[in-house]
Amino acid sequence: MDYVKAFMVGGIICALVQILMEKTKMMPGRIMVLLVCSGVVLGALGVYAPFSEWAGAGASVPLLGFGNVLWKGMKEAIDKDGFLGLFRGGFTACAAGVSAALIFSYIASWVFKSKMKK
Repeated sequence: MDYVKAFMVGGIICALVQILMEKTKMMPGRIMVLLVCSGVVLGALGVYAPFSEWAGAGASVPLLGFGNVLWKGMKEAIDKDGFLGLFRGGFTACAAGVSAALIFSYIASWVFKSKMKK
């Protein structure tokens, strides 16, 4: 049942983003930034943690979850290091995910040949 719930929540988030892309003139990059910032705001308000616990991977995998991870890292680093934690915390919290994305995309560039779009 957890898989179904995660799939449904993730699907609803993706469907809402698709509607936003179709019905507005917002570019995908701006929508991505909006999602990350929304995750930060929801995390700061204390809404995201219970939602993520209920929805599981359906809430933690999309960009909303990335924003929440940034918020958690900044909050912990600010509590520990003070003002410098504001700049350091987000990078520390998301380093593993960003590093994995870079490494796997680099490996994929060896396997597949990219072509220019015509």
